[in-house]
Amino acid sequence: MSEEEMMKRLRGELLDGYDEELEMELEDRNIDAVAGVMTDSPAYRSARQQYFRELFRLQGELVKLQDWVQHTGHKVVIIFEGRDAAGKGGVIKRITQRLNPRVCRVAALPAPNNRERTQWYFQRYVSHLPAAGEILLFDRSWYNRAGVERVMGFCTDAELEEFFRSVPEFEKMLVRSGIQLIKYWFSISDDEQNLRFLGRIHDPLKQWKLSPMDLESRRRWEDYTKAKEEMLQRTHIAEAPWWVVPADDKKKARLNCITHLLSQMPYVDSERPVIELPPRVRHDDYERHPVPDGMVVPQVY
Repeated sequence: MSEEEMMKRLRGELLDGYDEELEMELEDRNIDAVAGVMTDSPAYRSARQQYFRELFRLQGELVKLQDWVQHTGHKVVIIFEGRDAAGKGGVIKRITQRLNPRVCRVAALPAPNNRERTQWYFQRYVSHLPAAGEILLFDRSWYNRAGVERVMGFCTDAELEEFFRSVPEFEKMLVRSGIQLIKYWFSISDDEQNLRFLGRIHDPLKQWKLSPMDLESRRRWEDYTKAKEEMLQRTHIAEAPWWVVPADDKKKARLNCITHLLSQMPYVDSERPVIELPPRVRHDDYERHPVPDGMVVPQVY
């Protein structure tokens, strides 16, 4: 393969990597279409181009942040909370998309099982906390107790009050242990959540995201509002403050959240060793045997 052909292939591989983000972007275009946005207008196309430029730039900064965390042994926990369809999963995807999953992990815990219900409330979260040089993203967290568990009646008033007494001390203990704790609440309006739910209902690829609990949350909008307001008021502490992300515009919310996240750590460029690809060792007696036809995946495409 000539050098020109090799560079052409490398450019193609780079574009393939960016196509992953373009594929995810189709989900947003579906929502925009439901909302009546002119997705083929010049203004829309221009806004998308600007979004992608900023996103790729910020993802480059996230790689630098990852290297700094690894090099310094920093420990980070980032909590993402918000109503259903607020965009938590979307920003988590964009944060982790270019990062090493061994350094930056996501914890999205299911409902507790029978054994976990008898444990100390925070116990099942503790096992996921990061070691030195790791970043952990909680897609929902121990704040389930102050939100869905409270609104849906899955905890008693006494358990809720004990949570509010314990969580500030628990988080202060995490910070004293050397963990940086960053908490984001993604805030969307009533109309925007309604629109996003309709988008999921009409998209067969996203209907799985709508659980009976999600549908019930629409009916109990005001109950969730009251629960959120008390949660923010009682758990906003100096050691681990809440940061509210206006999220009616998904793209702006992602860019603003990532920008803010980067500002929370004094990361710098880490020196990387020069990488040279070693030549492959070749032996005259080496022979590559053909794979039996019965083992090859059918070439449908």
